[in-house]
Amino acid sequence: MASAQTKVKVPCSKEMDLERLSDAVRTILLAVGEDPGREGLLDTPKRVAKMYCELFGGLHEDPAQVLGEAVFTVKYDEMVVLRDIPFHSMCEHHLLPFTGKAHVAYLPNDKVVGVSKLARVVEVFARRPQIQEQLTTQVADLLMDKLNPKGVAVVLEATHTCMTIRGVKKPGSLMVTSALRGLFKSDPATRAEVMNLLHNHVSS
Repeated sequence: MASAQTKVKVPCSKEMDLERLSDAVRTILLAVGEDPGREGLLDTPKRVAKMYCELFGGLHEDPAQVLGEAVFTVKYDEMVVLRDIPFHSMCEHHLLPFTGKAHVAYLPNDKVVGVSKLARVVEVFARRPQIQEQLTTQVADLLMDKLNPKGVAVVLEATHTCMTIRGVKKPGSLMVTSALRGLFKSDPATRAEVMNLLHNHVSS
């Protein structure tokens, strides 16, 4: 008889050392005064190790390969915008998650990319320990490098648990970062157009 529960297998890069991760989690439990041998914690080190495989999997993926063969030569010179891309990342300062939405725009220069690839690029970069500012610039710089567009704009909005559940404990606060490249940075009218479009949408 088949089980009613479906097990989801989390892929783990060969660069990830599951045994070492499990040992580290066990050490943390001991350090805070817990007993990793008690029933409720017996499998916790292994579970956390697998979780880190998923959360930090982007360390061992090349986001440039995501674009792959999905770049097409097209005569299109108007703005392309993909909004509300959900993402989850980990702050490198406290290894606590920050979660939000990314908004990406670019001005093609005879090259466009499959729309799902924009979301995938955000996802790969997000699955690394980092700060939000870095994540924002990484996405923008990759698109500029691989698409050679006339301009790129990336806006990220996120809630950081490192300041909502600890420290200043200010739930509801939202951090917004942006990265502008090409005409979106150098031309005031083009910059105003894209930022008006993206910022009018942020948190709406």
